[in-house]
Amino acid sequence: MKTDNTQRQRLDRVWLSKDSCDIEAFRVEVERRTNLADYPHALACEKNVLIYDSASLLAACATTDGRRAALAEICEALAIGPGVAVFKRAYADTSVIDAASGIFDAIIEEQHRTNSGGGDHFAKPGANDRIWNSLEKHCLKSPENFAVYYANSIVALVSEAWLGPNYQMTAQVNRVNPGGASQSAHRDYHLGFQTSDVIEQYPAHVHRLSPVLTLQGAVAHCDMPLESGPTLFLPYSQTYLPGYLALKRPEFSAYFDEHHVQLPLEKGDVVFFNPALYHAAGSNRSADIKRVANLLQVSSAFGRAMETVDRTRMSVALYPAIKALVGSGTLSPEEAANAIASCAEGYSFPTNLDRDPPLGGLAPKTQAQLMHEALAGGWSDQEFRKALDEQTRRKLS
Repeated sequence: MKTDNTQRQRLDRVWLSKDSCDIEAFRVEVERRTNLADYPHALACEKNVLIYDSASLLAACATTDGRRAALAEICEALAIGPGVAVFKRAYADTSVIDAASGIFDAIIEEQHRTNSGGGDHFAKPGANDRIWNSLEKHCLKSPENFAVYYANSIVALVSEAWLGPNYQMTAQVNRVNPGGASQSAHRDYHLGFQTSDVIEQYPAHVHRLSPVLTLQGAVAHCDMPLESGPTLFLPYSQTYLPGYLALKRPEFSAYFDEHHVQLPLEKGDVVFFNPALYHAAGSNRSADIKRVANLLQVSSAFGRAMETVDRTRMSVALYPAIKALVGSGTLSPEEAANAIASCAEGYSFPTNLDRDPPLGGLAPKTQAQLMHEALAGGWSDQEFRKALDEQTRRKLS
């Protein structure tokens, strides 16, 4: 009997089931209040969501110790805190946002003309306009605007806080038009995009791992009053381990519908949240607001991004723009590094170690390192492209 009990306990520890999800245990996790004193860099806490003033936060990062403290605070806010934070005025100069919005509008119009483009996750077909892989499309349409847009220090800071260095940026634009229906509550990629039958096949430690492989964010491209339907969140829901399975049960969906919170955003604000946080885009009940957000899905260097992105093609387009913007003083070296991190591959693997051995270190040179080397050396566009093509060929099997 003792052996049977031990075996049962082991099975329950390793394998999670939708039938074992407990709404009362879930309530204990989510019905907590955020103590602002625990987050000294935060400006306020509204509806259990942390609010940061971007300029003050970046000023606190002026020293190495200050930056480490800010990174640690953001990491814990996303992991064991409310799981969501708003960074006010992350884009102080909203003309950068406006220029990007014009690029995105043109892409959406082209999708309408050609009947191309995909549907939205978790929403009725036709409710929203979606630009998949807005990252690459943005870079190729306007590498100059892309460089300034992704030079953003808040985007880089929060990405590093959650994922560490060498993260992989991807992005998708979501435009919810007046009358656009809300999404259903969900968690995001990886496990959030699987059926219950598949999710149950992954041991519990993978349920813990999935949220630290990606970071979710949204850049507000317009003012978003509540009637326009900014994202609905359930703070602390990311801490419930069986949560990927729980949302398949009606009592959990009903709890989200009753208890979610929603905050208005202003153009230039950025919200970041743990991908395991229960969330959903809201219904656009406004008469004339086309609610536009650029949804950032940032992946760990050690994970697989959801979208295929041609980072070689992007790097070729971005290099001359970065070189010119740094040369003119428009971008600082730190801002240029942020833009490069959102474009070029920052991780050495996978590669072909026969042709691309780790000479002089433990790992071969990355695309990002090559771009930094080219900028420092003043390479011509042709020299950089040749070196990048050679590096790409070495990685092939």
